[in-house]
Amino acid sequence: MRELFHDELDSVFVDLAAICSQVEAAVAGATEALLSGDAELAERVISGDAAIDQAREDVEEKAFSLLSLQAPVAGDLRVVVAALRMVTELERMGDLSVHVAKIARLRVPNIAVPEEIRPTLSRMAAVAEDMVGRVKAIIADRDVSAAIELGRDDEEMDQLRRRSFAELLSDDWTQGVEAAVDVALLGRYYERIADHAVSVAHRVVFVVTGEKPVPAVRA
Repeated sequence: MRELFHDELDSVFVDLAAICSQVEAAVAGATEALLSGDAELAERVISGDAAIDQAREDVEEKAFSLLSLQAPVAGDLRVVVAALRMVTELERMGDLSVHVAKIARLRVPNIAVPEEIRPTLSRMAAVAEDMVGRVKAIIADRDVSAAIELGRDDEEMDQLRRRSFAELLSDDWTQGVEAAVDVALLGRYYERIADHAVSVAHRVVFVVTGEKPVPAVRA
């Protein structure tokens, strides 16, 4: 019976990694739509969020079933509860990708990201997508070292966020208020995707070790 229970637990983590793949594709698609002004791609990202929502519900149902039927304790209970929290974080990452896609769609036939800030936003998007991809591997392998490293690497996203604000507030900004609002929101969305990725990675550390990683000291 316990062997079956642990097989079910392992399948939950397989499902979480699969959701992470969906989120990674959503981030990539939303970014491509944003930088190219592709309304059709933006619509696909928006409509595809329903699949992520359904996958979250499936994981929750499986986890609640384990809680009610198996009554796990100690380490097993920690794993189930962590999985429930992780799947919520992953769903939110998908929602943030939808927010990016909606800004892209709203500005068609124009492109929401002005040329002068494109390098910064493009890098933020690339960092966010990379972090989601790394979280997928962290979940699949329950890799504590990689999870801790991801938390440390989040500093680049924080630096990019600060740079984007500096560019928006510069006297050289000529794109007006509407573009500034778009860029500020987009920066926030990508930053939050990275934050959720770090949070999921930290939960993996907790699942494996029973301890919460110490946050990196910010300069």
